[in-house]
Amino acid sequence: MNTDVENLFKDKVLSHPAGLFVLFFTEMWERFSFYGMRVLLVNFLTMAVIGYNPGWEWTAANAGALFGTYAGLLYLTPILGGLIADKFTGYRWAVVIGALIMTLGHASMAFETEASLYIGLALLVIGTGFFKPNITSIISEMYKKNPEKKDGAYTIFYMGVNAGAFFGMMLCGYIAERIGWSYGFGLAGIFMLLGTIQFWLSKPLFGKIGAKPSEIHEVELPQNINEESFVPNMDGSDEKPNPFTLRDKVLIAITAIIGLAFLINDPLSKIANINLFPFELFGLSGQVVTVLIGLALFLVLVIGRISRYSKVVRDRMIAFVIFAFFTVFFWLSFEQGATSLILFARDSVDRILVGNSAIAFNIVNALLTIVPLAFITWVLILLWKKTYNKIPGSNIVLAICFLFMWGLAGWMLNRDLNTTAYDVTYQAYEVPTMDSETGKQKVNESGDLVFDYPAITTSMDVSTPEYNIIDRKITIGEPFVDFKAGQEVQLINKDKDGTLFNFITTPEKLNELTQRGKDLNKDNGIVKATISSVKDNWVEITVSWFSILNSFFIIVFASFFSKWFESKYNPSAAAKYALGLIIMSMGFGLLAFGSYGVVDGVKVSMVWLILAYLFHTLGELSLSPVGLSYVSKLVPARMIALMFGMWYLAIAIGNKLAAIFGGQIENITEQYSLSTFFLIFTIVPAVAGLLVLALNPVLKKLMHGVR
Repeated sequence: MNTDVENLFKDKVLSHPAGLFVLFFTEMWERFSFYGMRVLLVNFLTMAVIGYNPGWEWTAANAGALFGTYAGLLYLTPILGGLIADKFTGYRWAVVIGALIMTLGHASMAFETEASLYIGLALLVIGTGFFKPNITSIISEMYKKNPEKKDGAYTIFYMGVNAGAFFGMMLCGYIAERIGWSYGFGLAGIFMLLGTIQFWLSKPLFGKIGAKPSEIHEVELPQNINEESFVPNMDGSDEKPNPFTLRDKVLIAITAIIGLAFLINDPLSKIANINLFPFELFGLSGQVVTVLIGLALFLVLVIGRISRYSKVVRDRMIAFVIFAFFTVFFWLSFEQGATSLILFARDSVDRILVGNSAIAFNIVNALLTIVPLAFITWVLILLWKKTYNKIPGSNIVLAICFLFMWGLAGWMLNRDLNTTAYDVTYQAYEVPTMDSETGKQKVNESGDLVFDYPAITTSMDVSTPEYNIIDRKITIGEPFVDFKAGQEVQLINKDKDGTLFNFITTPEKLNELTQRGKDLNKDNGIVKATISSVKDNWVEITVSWFSILNSFFIIVFASFFSKWFESKYNPSAAAKYALGLIIMSMGFGLLAFGSYGVVDGVKVSMVWLILAYLFHTLGELSLSPVGLSYVSKLVPARMIALMFGMWYLAIAIGNKLAAIFGGQIENITEQYSLSTFFLIFTIVPAVAGLLVLALNPVLKKLMHGVR
């Protein structure tokens, strides 16, 4: 009688069991929702409270504090979620539970209230804890008898990860920025729910795989699982067991509590002014003192554990700890893509294209959208042919998902293709641009005084003589309208600094914006204007569009790096780390160079941001796959669970630090310059890369032959 695993391998798609592609699409929709929300959050929180698509106008520091805590917790809850699945729910139920909780989280965020936002983020953190570790565990169980195909299975699976991230950021970002934030958050939840339903309806295909908790907890790693129960000593004897002592367990509990308290206190103290550590010691804040104590205790825990092993094992684990340490520096720089680079793209990058440039972008964007969507649809058709008789409901839900995706993509492309550019004239008043340090009016390089020109709104009284009123001209695009030269229109700010505008095209929108100004007791931002002339094509690239470049470049270059690392030219682990850090720092170096000398109101060419994402991705491909592989290669089997957790702890710390530093973009730019901000992320990872390269001989010795 065939087992469930053997039955699963009967129906193959692209030489792999059809069940793999069910998991592929499940992960794809989860990543769609995760990255779709992720690309919106900081943008929404920091967007002007008065505008066409208003946000909450938080400071970048406050938005970074909240996002950093959310991102940090995402890498910690999966440790608990994996244990619960192993002992109680089983993998499949854990995936469903996690997906449903995340769906509720996205739905909660769509309400755009402060309470619903916090509840939504908490639900997403909890849901991810159930979902993230257990869907990969199902793959591991599927391929137990076919280990030679596991690497290929994970390659296909992670293509689903990048496809979901790509389309999630593209579509959720576009809808949120063009229509409204709640629509973007809601769209993420819709696909999360549909992905959950299609996975649940596919259970006949899997039989008992992933259904029952295993008796022994196994930590799932993407590759190279270390299945040895003992690590040999130098003399060939087995390594003696090294059980957790009471002191170890107490230290784990204390450091975990301190870490969690810090993650909660950081946004709580900044946003709500509630400090869990209201004291100072030696001039340091209570939060900093507590974190330093936690790090010291964690260091005692790790040193205590490692010191009880034999020399070879101890050396290898020391090498692993060094790699984990440098991982923090990589992620604190790389994850600027979720905070400071979002704000940079929105406020400082020239995203407007007119005429032939707009046509060229629309062609490129259409190819970027249609080609990968067509390929994934082809995979769906193959899956449908193989499994429709067994899981018709799951296939129908998948088909609905893809029809929805094609509809959204077609609407997006059609909207951009039918956007017309208009030259618009409006009135503004002249205001001296003051230097905050000297208190005097700024002077440009030519020695001329510098002025700002805020638009005159319908809420303002400019009849007094101190206003020097002038006419200003701006080019604005709008889809599916037919304005004529000389026609009077109304505009509204669409960005924080008031340099971009949207047309108000309906009475309902006008009433909504007018009422919002009254409710908040603020200037409503509505500007009367006149159409000067009609132009041809126009496109404003969304802020979120630049974030899809990471996924795109991964898909393009991943196979090259895979072949390189499998060849005779495969670099050492330290060299890969150094390459990853240094290549990524080059991306920030390009941003520092591109923004050098830029003054207020001047935009940076988008070319610099595109190149930065290219270098960041190449750095990620050099370093990111190395870490998990070396967990299994360097760590004894009984320590994998702790060290796997420690690895994700390093990533969590990196994410939190990334958000903290990224939140300082406004302060550093104001005090120094935008170029200085990016220079920090050029120097820090570059120095870290050079250090790890210098440690290469030491690391080779500590690794005792492991490559």
